[in-house]
Amino acid sequence: MTEKNENPVNIVDFILDLFASRGAREHMGETVSMSQHMEQTAARAAADEAADGLVIAALLHDIGHFVGGHPIQALGNGRDNLHAEAGADYLRPYFPPSITEPIRLHVAAKRYLCATDDEYLSHLSDASVNSLRVQGGPMSAEQVARFEANPYYRDAVKLRRYDDDGKVAGLTSKPVSAYRATLLSQLSA
Repeated sequence: MTEKNENPVNIVDFILDLFASRGAREHMGETVSMSQHMEQTAARAAADEAADGLVIAALLHDIGHFVGGHPIQALGNGRDNLHAEAGADYLRPYFPPSITEPIRLHVAAKRYLCATDDEYLSHLSDASVNSLRVQGGPMSAEQVARFEANPYYRDAVKLRRYDDDGKVAGLTSKPVSAYRATLLSQLSA
């Protein structure tokens, strides 16, 4: 893995390599691979004319499956792999909170939407419903209030909706390499 004190450009190259080397993996029973899912999620954000930082958060939201300490299969086996936190923690030295916080909160945003939007649960894929149970289920009223107190919660909710829409078999979207310049532009100073 890239050392945190290396040239920041190296993290972008490392990310591109991760997509190439590990992105073809199945995405927890979804009809798309990990890289296709993250690229589709970024495409949804771009189509929504989201800020570049949120597009990059969408692109990288599941990177914790690649760099975290628990395999993606953990979710299917009933154990939370904490990929949102792992991804945000890994990216934090390189990218600003406007990118890392929505990534950290995207699982919580699913729980939040299940608690606050009566129709949301019915739109989740089977894999997302299964992981919701492992990740704590819908939030309580107290958890909702805490979530809404976070300054990045709105972006996390947008990211979550892009995430949910980024699972379309056969859909072609821009490859991660097309985001290289945007990734570089979003690096923390």
